[in-house]
Amino acid sequence: MSTGFRAERAVSPLDGSDLWVVLDSHLIVHREASDFLRALHGVSRSPHTIRAYAGRVAVFLCWCEEDGVDWKMIRLAELARFKHWAEATPIGVGRVRTGATVNAILTAVCEFLRFCSRTGVIDPAVADRLSEPRWLRFVPAGFDAGERGQFRTVRAREVKARVETSFPEALTAEQAVTLIACCRHPRESFMVRIMYDMGLRIGETLGLRREDMHLLSDSRSLGCAVLGPHAHVRHRSNPNGALAKSRFPRTVPASEAVLVAYIDYQFERYEVLGDDDSDMVFVNLYHEPLGTPMVYRAAKRSFDRLAEQCGFAVRPHMLRHSAATNWVRAGVDLDVVQRLMGHTSFASTALYLHARDEDKRRAVEAVAAGECYR
Repeated sequence: MSTGFRAERAVSPLDGSDLWVVLDSHLIVHREASDFLRALHGVSRSPHTIRAYAGRVAVFLCWCEEDGVDWKMIRLAELARFKHWAEATPIGVGRVRTGATVNAILTAVCEFLRFCSRTGVIDPAVADRLSEPRWLRFVPAGFDAGERGQFRTVRAREVKARVETSFPEALTAEQAVTLIACCRHPRESFMVRIMYDMGLRIGETLGLRREDMHLLSDSRSLGCAVLGPHAHVRHRSNPNGALAKSRFPRTVPASEAVLVAYIDYQFERYEVLGDDDSDMVFVNLYHEPLGTPMVYRAAKRSFDRLAEQCGFAVRPHMLRHSAATNWVRAGVDLDVVQRLMGHTSFASTALYLHARDEDKRRAVEAVAAGECYR
């Protein structure tokens, strides 16, 4: 496969924030793709989404270059050919893309082409023929369908990969104990706790501010009517680029373990920084510049080290999946789980209802054991 295009991180000369660009083989910026990524940044899309879109658009442009396809004039049949290539082409030894990954690539490509259509780079007919009108039978919470349902008709991709629904990756109780034991510092323990017990995303975790942490039994003195210890999750710009995915604010109750971990972390923070003035909850304590907001790359290094020491996969989103799985198995109503997770669509929450192999075996064995004593 040609390496003619690739995604690269850039630094904004205006405010020093991270940007993403697509470069060709001569290290020249691909103008249209990079304009698209800047537009995503401008509408406050998650930094992780922008990074992923950069790579997916680069993959598409590489394929077009190698296959002799003019991306500005792509047809439906050519997009279908690209889908087949993405499904069949190995991305490592014995590894191919899943249907969900292929669909994510196609989504990014279609958004890129629609952006180019809106900005006059390509003929609008090119983007229009890649999708078809579809009437939404179910709409997410907060969706404005219009007085007569006129907004329920949306444009849906015509080319899609088959997706096998799988149970979200979650840690077992034994793995969770091992993970906590492998944490070397209070800050690391608190980060793991807040994601495992409260189901926060990594962007939401790194975007927390001290003013969001209402860990008293009664927070009315802070002007907050929510009872019990909790954290507020808000969608806003942060100096470390962290961003809450959902635009709808929510509160999540904090467990006793989270409170203890937070106290330990605050003590560690004071020992290193003293009375620092940063409002961000997670800051650099072990590397320069001390006291600055912790960024995603630092968090990823921490999780990579934990995975190596634990001997099993440990990724930030696994902790979020674990929280939802634990709530569902404890009998928590799904509408409550939906609000705790910040899901706009009930379908996202319903994934946690899928039974795993051990669940099915336990059910069969329980009934069989009961029959033996009849």
